[in-house]
Amino acid sequence: MSHFSCSVLDFCEIYSRMRLNRINLGWLLSICVFFVVRISFTQLCNAQGVNWGTQASHLLPPNTVVEMLRTNGISKIKLFDANSRVLNALANTNIEVMVGLPNDLVLAMTDPAQAAAWVRDSVSRYMHLNGVNIKYVAVGNEPLLKNASGSNMKILYPALVNIQNALNAAKLGDQVKVTIPMSADVIQAGSRPSGSTFRMDILNLMGQIVAFLSQNGSPFTINIYPFISLYSDPHFPVEYAFFDQASVFVIDGMYTYYNAFDANYDSLVAALAAAGPYESMDIIVGEIGWPTDGDVNANLAYARRFNQGLLNHVSRRVGTPRRPNLMIQLYMFSLFDEDLKSIAPGNFERHWGIFKYDGRPKYSLSLKGANGASLVQAAGVSYMPRHWCVYNSKANDQTSLADSITYACSLSDCTSLGYGGSCNTYLDADGNASYAFNSYFQRQNQMLGSCDFNGLGQVVMVDPSVGICEFMIQIQTPNSDAESPARSRMCLTPILLCITIILMQRTH
Repeated sequence: MSHFSCSVLDFCEIYSRMRLNRINLGWLLSICVFFVVRISFTQLCNAQGVNWGTQASHLLPPNTVVEMLRTNGISKIKLFDANSRVLNALANTNIEVMVGLPNDLVLAMTDPAQAAAWVRDSVSRYMHLNGVNIKYVAVGNEPLLKNASGSNMKILYPALVNIQNALNAAKLGDQVKVTIPMSADVIQAGSRPSGSTFRMDILNLMGQIVAFLSQNGSPFTINIYPFISLYSDPHFPVEYAFFDQASVFVIDGMYTYYNAFDANYDSLVAALAAAGPYESMDIIVGEIGWPTDGDVNANLAYARRFNQGLLNHVSRRVGTPRRPNLMIQLYMFSLFDEDLKSIAPGNFERHWGIFKYDGRPKYSLSLKGANGASLVQAAGVSYMPRHWCVYNSKANDQTSLADSITYACSLSDCTSLGYGGSCNTYLDADGNASYAFNSYFQRQNQMLGSCDFNGLGQVVMVDPSVGICEFMIQIQTPNSDAESPARSRMCLTPILLCITIILMQRTH
């Protein structure tokens, strides 16, 4: 979606020309109304963005993704690194970008020279005419989690300062702002949102960070996940997570809360106010969404209900009780499912996408609110042949079945098989084995030998999917034909056999 801008001087010029040409000033009023409506619509669209993560074994080409973004009117993207292929694909699109500096680079940024080099290589080099519209640099991602080791506490603030100084030195300080996407657990929640402060163990550090962000005109970025609250607290009321009920869940003096998002947002507002004169500081919701698999509450119906409810809530510009009539800025989490993400938080962690791994929408969702168009799938996606690997229950030797399933799942994604997963109620033991085998087979690009499993696997051309339990066909990627170390164990014997046959043919 293109941006639209028109200055006061433009209006003056139009007005002067109209007077010179004796044009009815009613036309000027019509043009003004058009400009105001267009600007308001643009601001509405530009308040909402999406996180684009890349922790997946098979990634759509960046150019394909960017075209999908533009088709769906997504004009803001948040990245978790500064991948050159992704940034080059975003050039000359005017899509607004938040570039991420990963946590494992924060320590290096305490050296001003390394911070300057990172800004040069990851920001400045893309900020040319027809380049990338970089607006923010995210220093780390949730670096002050409560259960973290605390190793970031001494290095985060110096890194933040050095990145800002490097942007200033590159004459980008007014154009590109630093921020730190924080987990909601940096807030020490009170019994009501108005009683919230920052956690005591990081209170002084947060005071430094907030003051620095404020001095530089930078926003505070917070990740809000009502799903995580529901997942981690058995007493959390399910309906409080959503936006479509009329029940009051929290009364906080003059403020009334009907959903967890508003309460979380206002808890941050209260914490900012408690830290100093920062109650009106700009806030960006860096991540918010709902997973579709891997838990009983992670399903398509709840995900659509939450995400569409959120987008409708934002598009109505109702704000929150402490900040009414506000256009909330947010980045939905996430664009795609990512099958290489850690499942330490839960099996759901690989299933946050509003699109599937191949760019197909998971469910009907309007990014512009209740009356907008639904999502459009990515165009021009290439797939591997329609071959699936399934368990052969008639194989003579079944002794290695359990080990084979464990091996397959350790090198692929079997999170849909767990309790509450999309395949849990559809598959029996044989079906679980087939799903595991196929997940590995597709991860290995359907390579010869990757459906062997000591004779327990067989390749079929009839889709074994059942109900909402989908047996995937992997997409073709530039690296689909490259052999990985994980494949070599399964493929070595067939390859040697082929070589032996060829040599024998040449000798005769």
